[in-house]
Amino acid sequence: MIIKHIKGNKRRKLRSRIKVVTKGRGAGKPRLSVYRSSRYLYAQLIDDVKGTTLVAVSEKELKLTGDKQPTKTERAKLLGASLAQKAKKKDIKKVVFDRGSYQYHGRVKSFADEARDGGLEF
Repeated sequence: MIIKHIKGNKRRKLRSRIKVVTKGRGAGKPRLSVYRSSRYLYAQLIDDVKGTTLVAVSEKELKLTGDKQPTKTERAKLLGASLAQKAKKKDIKKVVFDRGSYQYHGRVKSFADEARDGGLEF
């Protein structure tokens, strides 16, 4: 198989993506893709059949108020709730979670848990 010749993060990402895309396409579910930079977290719901983005959110668009800035994990929770609200407006309930090459831990886990609490099913 071609995956054996790819190294590191790309291999982990491809292995994860193959599982996610095959589950999503068969059921007609959009893919919830997460990208984590050192500073921000981005997420989008993607329809792989049409190749379009249905909903997108990023930490840049969060309006944070108060004296104390929230931690990255707390901002990820706010982002998960924001994505769930936007998905509800577009009548999207079931998605397939694509964590990419990131471990299901920390910011990614907080984001996913809050999106689930907001009404998304994965």
